[in-house]
Amino acid sequence: MPDFQMGRWYEDFVVGEVIKHRPGRTILESDNTWFTLLTNNTHPIHFDAHYASKTQFGKPLVNSALTLAVVAGMTVTDTSYRSVANLEWTYIKMPAPVFAGDTLYSESEILDKRESKSRPDRGIVTIKTRAYNQRGELVMEYERKSMAAKKGMGAIPDYDNIALDGE
Repeated sequence: MPDFQMGRWYEDFVVGEVIKHRPGRTILESDNTWFTLLTNNTHPIHFDAHYASKTQFGKPLVNSALTLAVVAGMTVTDTSYRSVANLEWTYIKMPAPVFAGDTLYSESEILDKRESKSRPDRGIVTIKTRAYNQRGELVMEYERKSMAAKKGMGAIPDYDNIALDGE
């Protein structure tokens, strides 16, 4: 893949490749509060420090949906920037908690790829993503299938070469 290219076309994915997504992202208390409010999650373990202090964790947990959103977002440039759609999330595991102040890092392994049976301009890529905190502890893992566009086939506009209105 050329250094200047954003994202990967279907042809650019290599089964077995592990892609490290950088930079990391530190989760702030305000991120957790805003996300919890935005999504109407009323569980006090995410925003009531006194309540959370009485739990096994001793402090508020980062909303797991926020962790998923941040980790998925970290992977976009490398795995789904040129995708037509996410097709499937097969499982999501959260073996360790995430707290405000934790910095997340992620990596994705390309598990499989195959041409679409119904759409010749795209293929299906199966990806396993893992997220770790700053201590190297696995905090999230999931698999997903993404429908990736083939280069030059027209499934999506080539963003690197998209014409401006009037051009």
